Amino acid sequence: MTLAFLLIAVFWLAVGFARSVNDTPKIAALLLASGMTGMGWKLGWVAAAMALGGWLNSRRVAETMSNRITDLNPGQGLTGNIVTALLVLGASRMGLPVSTTHVSCGAIFGIGAAGGGAQKKTIAQILVTWVTTLPLGAALGALTYWTLTHVFA
Repeated sequence: MTLAFLLIAVFWLAVGFARSVNDTPKIAALLLASGMTGMGWKLGWVAAAMALGGWLNSRRVAETMSNRITDLNPGQGLTGNIVTALLVLGASRMGLPVSTTHVSCGAIFGIGAAGGGAQKKTIAQILVTWVTTLPLGAALGALTYWTLTHVFA
C-alpha cells in the first residue's frame, strides 16, 4: 500500500466524518420542525428512506464527481479531500449548513481549472442544477404544503 493511497483513504474518511458532522444537525432540525421527534420507529423509516435514496443515486453522483469533471491523479484527489474536509468542518464549527457535495465539487472544479483539464460542459450542467435546485425545491414545497392543507384537509 502506497503512502499516497493511505493518505487519500484517511482524508476520504475525514470527508465522511465532516459530512456527518454537518448533515446530522440539518436532519435533526428538519425532524424537530416537522414534529417527528420522540417517534422512534418513524425515525427509522426516515433513516431507511435516506439510505435507499443514497443507495439508488450515489453511484451516478460519484461517477460524475470522479470521472466527468476532470481527471484527477492521487495527489489531486488528496487535495480535493483535504479541502472538502477542512471547509465542511470549518462551516460546521460556525454553524453554517453547507452541502458537502457542493464543497467537494467546488474543490474538484478548482483542481480542474488550475490544471487546465476541467470539462466545461459537465461543470455547466452541475452549476445549472445548483442554481435551479433552491427555487424548484421552494416551489415544490409550497405546492405540496398548499395541496396538503387545502385539498386533503
